[in-house]
Order: sequence, then structure tokens, then C-alpha cells
Amino acid sequence: MRSNEIEILVNWGDTDKAGIVYYPNFFKWFDIAGHQFFRSCDLAPAKLEEERRIIVPLLDVQCTFEKSLLYDDLITIHTKVEEINRKTIKLKHIVYRDGIRVANGYELRGWVEQSVEGIKAVLIPEDVKAILSEDIHPKANENRPRFNA
Repeated sequence: MRSNEIEILVNWGDTDKAGIVYYPNFFKWFDIAGHQFFRSCDLAPAKLEEERRIIVPLLDVQCTFEKSLLYDDLITIHTKVEEINRKTIKLKHIVYRDGIRVANGYELRGWVEQSVEGIKAVLIPEDVKAILSEDIHPKANENRPRFNA
């Protein structure tokens, strides 16, 4: 299955009074990593909405925190397609600092069509399943931007 990596520099505002990254930031970073994942395979959310009337809303998210992160840590988030179901895509995120895993989790996103009647979950087309199933694994340092989220 397809994967992607991004790098994020931990900002002062990402930390709590103890100087440790405040947990909601992991979910913000997962969202950024998820959107970058879709961009990396030419399925940018804005493009999907414009060309296919499709949005990919978040349905479920989970994170397990393993080690603390601090201000100025440079992290790498490895994102990989874990499951492609009829109407949902599950992205697995693993967060690393200096090659050591510090957190992991997932996002479950729906494949949802917008129309004048409203929104509804629809089947993921075969061409999209094929793109998401490709064995492509770009690394964070391969001409990818570093995020200062």
C-alpha cells in the first residue's frame, strides 16, 4: 500500500507548561500528514472536491503516545494506507524523532459525495483504490516541504 512521509518542527506553542507537546497537537499533525498524503498521490482534497465533488471527512481518529516530544524536536510522520474499504480509507500514522517511534495512530476518512441534495457516503472508485494500493513510498527529505505547523 502507498505511503508518504513529512517532517514537522515542534513549535513553542505546541507545548504545555511543562514544556512537553500538548496531546491535541498529534491530531493536528495527523490531519496535516493525511492531507499531504492525499496530495502526494494526486488526490489533493481541493482537487477531489473540484473535479469529483468528493470530500474526505474524518470519521474516527486514535493516537497512542509512547514518548514525550519537546520544543524544537524535528519529527517525521510516516503515513500509510492501512485499509481501503467500500466507502472508507484508514490511514496509519507513525511519529518518529531521530528514528525512534514516539507515537502511532490512525485516521478513518469517509469517501463522501457532495450534491445539491446534501452529502452521502459513496463507493470509492476503482481508479482511486488502484492509486492508494500502489507500492510507492516517498521519504520526507525527497523535495518535500518541512512543516512548521
